Amino acid sequence: MDQKVLHIGIISREDYKKRTLAIARGEYRPQPDEPKIWFESLQSMAQVLSNENLLLLRTILERKPESLKELEAATGRSSSNLSRTLRTMARYGIVKMERVRRKIRPVVEATDFTVQFSMYADAHREDGRDAARI
Repeated sequence: MDQKVLHIGIISREDYKKRTLAIARGEYRPQPDEPKIWFESLQSMAQVLSNENLLLLRTILERKPESLKELEAATGRSSSNLSRTLRTMARYGIVKMERVRRKIRPVVEATDFTVQFSMYADAHREDGRDAARI
């Protein structure tokens, strides 16, 4: 599998709303290297990318389970917990769920992650570079 880097940003809900409105008004154009996935806090990102969930991703990559039942047996996690976690990860583009006949097969989409956040939402950074204009 090719490595896919998922660019993640941390931004407050208020600043995310400002950013989205600025984009809609044409006042701000996102750069190609900017994150496409945003979390409200490091804590919310850590819930999705916890050690347990990273181990789950590694298990999927290594064992290539053909169904959620196989993954459940490989991890020892309950089917409801597994389904909920995988749905959340799919929403962020980390995994995708492929329907194969009557089974759902999880496939890892992102293997590497970069995280970007700044203390300066509306201002210039101390190093002279512009922070994301929101």
